[in-house]
Amino acid sequence: MKTLILYLTRDGQTQKIAEKIASELQQEQTDVCILSLRENPNISADYLQQFGTIVVGASIRYGHFDPLLTQFINQHYALLNQKKSAFFSVNLTARKADKNSPETNVYTRKLLARIKWQPDLVEVMAGALFYPRYRWFDRVMIRFIMKITGGETDTSREYEYTDWHKVITFSQQIRKLS
Repeated sequence: MKTLILYLTRDGQTQKIAEKIASELQQEQTDVCILSLRENPNISADYLQQFGTIVVGASIRYGHFDPLLTQFINQHYALLNQKKSAFFSVNLTARKADKNSPETNVYTRKLLARIKWQPDLVEVMAGALFYPRYRWFDRVMIRFIMKITGGETDTSREYEYTDWHKVITFSQQIRKLS
């Protein structure tokens, strides 16, 4: 069965996670397609129809998902609900043990409460801090947010919080959907 992985990323970590999921799935099934929703915002229902499983991943920036995520879900929720589907959220809040599940992550809970799509699987992944890559404003704002939430504030470094074992486990759960 064919699997489609769609992602929205700001700094590349969600793409990196999506690629790891694709790599894990390709070990057992060869027909996996991965696409950026930013680069392909007008995916048609006809295109989606050819996939048995659809996985969507999106990141949080300043407390919000990219509006393209909601646009895509609103356009395709009926089809997504007919397919085997999964969603993963990537955010820095998930670096904390009490905020890294669909039940405890406020961003994911709020999204799922306001959309009509009900994925079969939902996971929350910790992202990464790429201070040296950020523009000045983002570096200052994200450092401020990290300071008040007890995170890393050395802007000369990058920090990866993603639990790759969790990504592999999620990939195995997606494989079982098919």
